[in-house]
Amino acid sequence: MTTPPDIAPGELMAREIAEQPQVWERLIAEGSADIAAVRAAVFVRAPRFVLIAARGTSDHAALYAKYLVEVRLGLPAGLVSPSTLTLYGSRPQLSDVLFVAVSQSGGSPDLVDSMTAARSCGALTVAVTNNPESALATAAEHSVYVHAGAELAVAATKSYTAELLALALLIRGEVPTGLPEAGARTLDSAAHAYAAADRYRYADRLVTTGRGYSYPTAREAALKLMETGYLSAQAFSGADLLHGPLAMIGPQVPVIAIATPGRAGTAMGPVVDRIRAVGADVLCVGSVGGLPVATDGVAEDLLPLLEIIPLQQLAWRLALDRGGNPDRPRGLSKVTETW
Repeated sequence: MTTPPDIAPGELMAREIAEQPQVWERLIAEGSADIAAVRAAVFVRAPRFVLIAARGTSDHAALYAKYLVEVRLGLPAGLVSPSTLTLYGSRPQLSDVLFVAVSQSGGSPDLVDSMTAARSCGALTVAVTNNPESALATAAEHSVYVHAGAELAVAATKSYTAELLALALLIRGEVPTGLPEAGARTLDSAAHAYAAADRYRYADRLVTTGRGYSYPTAREAALKLMETGYLSAQAFSGADLLHGPLAMIGPQVPVIAIATPGRAGTAMGPVVDRIRAVGADVLCVGSVGGLPVATDGVAEDLLPLLEIIPLQQLAWRLALDRGGNPDRPRGLSKVTETW
C-alpha cells in the first residue's frame, strides 16, 4: 500500500483519528441489532468460560474485553496464546467455552487457525473484525462487524475504538448514549496533546500505566508511541509498576498515567504520587492539568474509547516532530501475518 502523492505525511492517521465519533455512530446505528442477535445466541449456550485471541492493537481490545467479561458477566476469562494451538498443536477440551477472536483485518493465519482449532474442540466461536468477508469471519460460527470503514494509515486508530465498542455491545448488552458526542468533545482538546508532544521529542524511553479498564489504554498508547514515533515505550499495570519496574523510573524516564474518573482512576492516585516522589515527569490523562477527556455521563467501562484519543493525537504529533511519517512507519504493513 502506498500513500497517494497529494497526501501529506500523517494526514491519513489524522483523518482516521478524527473519524472516530462518526464510526461509533455508524456502528451503533447499523451494527447494534446484529451484535444483539449474536449476544442472544451466545447466551443460549451459557458459556462457562471465555477465551479471547488477538494480536497487536487488537490484543489490547481483547484485554479490555477480558475486564468486561469478568466484571460485567462474572465469568472467568483468559487471553489465548495462539501458538499453543498452532505451533504446538494443542487440542484442549473447549465444550461450553466461548472463544472470541479479534482482528482488524481478519487475515492473520494464526488467528484463523486458532479459531478453526477451537471450533473443532467444541468451543462456541465469535469473530470480531472490520472485514466481514475475511477468513476469520468465515471460520467462526458467529461474526461481529465493527463498521470502521477502510483504514489506510498503518497505525490502527478508528478500528481499535470500533473494536472496543463492538465488544462492549456484545458483552454489556446495552447501547450507550452520548458516546459519539463525548468523543467529539475530546477531539476538540487536541491542542493539549500537541503541546505535550514537545515533552517527549528527545526522549529515548517512556512508561505508560493505568489500572482496570484503563490498563489496555496504557498498552495501546505505548504501542502507538513505539510504532509511529520509534520511542521505546513500556506499559505496566499501575499495581505492577510499584513492584520491580519502579526501580527504573526517575528523571530520565517520563511516565504517562491514565487517571480518568472511576475506581481505576482513584486507584492510580497513590501510584502517581509514588512516581512523582522519585522525580519522574508525569503526564496524567483525564485529570486536571493533564490531557483532557470528556467523561461526563459516560460509564467507567466505556472510558477506554475516549481516553485513548488524546494519546493517539500525542503519538501523531510526536511522530511528525521527530521527523517521521505516522501513516507509514518503517518496516510495518497494515496486515501482519503470523503463524
